[in-house]
Amino acid sequence: MLLTLVVVYLLVTIAIGLYAAKRVKNTTDFAIAGRHLPLYMIVTTTFATWFGSETVLGIPAKFIEGGLNGVIEDPFGAGTCLILVGLFFAGKLYRMTLLTISDYYRERYGRGVEVACSLIIMLSYLGWVSAQVTALGLVFNVLSAGAISIPVGMVIGVVSILAYTLFGGMWSVAVTDFIQMIILVAGLTGIAVFAGNMAGGADKVVAFAVSKELFKFWPEPNWHDMVFFFAAAITMMLGSIPQQDVFQRVMSANGVKAATRGPVIGGVAYILFAFVPMFLVASALLIMPEQTAALLKEDPQKVLPTLVLEKMPFVMQVFFFGALLSAIKSTASATLLAPSVTFTENIWRQFRPSGTDRQNLMTMRITVLVFSVAVLAYAIRMQGTPIYELVSGAYQVPLVGAFVPLVFGLYWRRATTQGAVASILFGIGVWLLFLAMPWGSEFPAQLAGVLASFAGMVAGSLAPQWVANTRTPHRMLVA
Repeated sequence: MLLTLVVVYLLVTIAIGLYAAKRVKNTTDFAIAGRHLPLYMIVTTTFATWFGSETVLGIPAKFIEGGLNGVIEDPFGAGTCLILVGLFFAGKLYRMTLLTISDYYRERYGRGVEVACSLIIMLSYLGWVSAQVTALGLVFNVLSAGAISIPVGMVIGVVSILAYTLFGGMWSVAVTDFIQMIILVAGLTGIAVFAGNMAGGADKVVAFAVSKELFKFWPEPNWHDMVFFFAAAITMMLGSIPQQDVFQRVMSANGVKAATRGPVIGGVAYILFAFVPMFLVASALLIMPEQTAALLKEDPQKVLPTLVLEKMPFVMQVFFFGALLSAIKSTASATLLAPSVTFTENIWRQFRPSGTDRQNLMTMRITVLVFSVAVLAYAIRMQGTPIYELVSGAYQVPLVGAFVPLVFGLYWRRATTQGAVASILFGIGVWLLFLAMPWGSEFPAQLAGVLASFAGMVAGSLAPQWVANTRTPHRMLVA
């Protein structure tokens, strides 16, 4: 019965998404909803995109293992990213009326940097989308009591999301996100209240978490722990900023106020509501201590689904899996769309500059399909990798390769194309070097990469100017 209701829910969301697709007439409609979304929809689509499988399944698993210190990357870093976007980036980018974030790199630095950053951004989505696909496979596997294998569940989930994203683009994503956020918030809130009562009251759950030191946030006061804590914090906090999915939500707004306020409200809401899944997993330790302990050793991501399926009534099961699917689908649809739009606008057009808008729209849809197949294959290949690790690893690439050129391009007038190229090469090169060498265990690779990217931007931009300035007096002396 529960599996049947899940299938019905998938069909309903597909129908809603296809209905919203009627609004798509051109590439602007498909990519950024024609810049027509009001503030409340910017908030809901931002929140829903961030609140994915890693929030419901991955964060609780990391929280129960390492407390708040173990989840600094997400939700704290991820939510802060949205706040920073709203405060420092949204207004400047919105006024430029661009279609993709990579368009900014072209306008500021030229075609070469545009293509390089586009590839970096596209590559980063493999891990994030794969995490959602993995979670979909896990949901169908659990609901069918193993009758549906995880890979088959992945295929079913991808097809259900592809059905409306392929046709409706950002319009379908935004409308379904709005509905899915309501289901997500209502469902998880109801589950949290019920679980708290089962555990003897919310105060007992909080007291238990305190006794286990799960609210410990800051690292130990030594160099190693502090530097790795800082590196984890900035991975999604800064690495998510130069991302197409964030940019799409900013550019889809119907005005500057919606573009700047939406991400801030969505980011604050995300950080606060991410505590609900953490509360649920702490409740599980009180409600079914032995079973939870066994699951933590086997697969921590199964704790919450097991709690709901074995200890809660049918209505709560419907609420939970409705909320879980809403979280996964909203994130997956957005992260399938973003790299596909980037590829069409910033790479494909290099080879077909004279293509019509209708042809580009068709190319975007074909790219969504191809990228979905690639992500599905990657997710099946990476099966067994924790969802949280898939997501966190995805953001290191744009952090070391695309973040510094974006920030310096917006806020430093002396930034040049040479500086951007050096920033990308230094950042990615040093990052890869630290990943390959033993140094990575002593100093975090992503922090080394972003520092090298910063150095490359400054040196690459100032060195030619310094050389030109030193040559000028010499020429004057010779004359």
